[in-house]
Amino acid sequence: MLVQTTNTSLRRTLDQWFYDRNLVPQIVGEVEVMAILQVLGQQGIGLFAAPSVMEKAICKQHNVCVLGQLAEAKERFYAISVERRLRHPAVVAMLQAARENLFVD
Repeated sequence: MLVQTTNTSLRRTLDQWFYDRNLVPQIVGEVEVMAILQVLGQQGIGLFAAPSVMEKAICKQHNVCVLGQLAEAKERFYAISVERRLRHPAVVAMLQAARENLFVD
């Protein structure tokens, strides 16, 4: 397995998933940057996990395929604003697009 460093939420989720199933993966690489992880996977060095919201883009860009999905593994994304109510048209548009296209079950 190629994994991110332990300071990432995806890594902690994967570690817990492996632990719950008494699995001990052979880790061949541990990197902080997801893009490096994907390039190493593209080179055939190992399997890697990535958010399913990025699945199509990663497969297309790196010529890799999906082997499976972990339904239990969820990643959270946050939009933080100092304003109580979002007003800027660009920010409102991005938030709406994310709700409609990215974060659907």
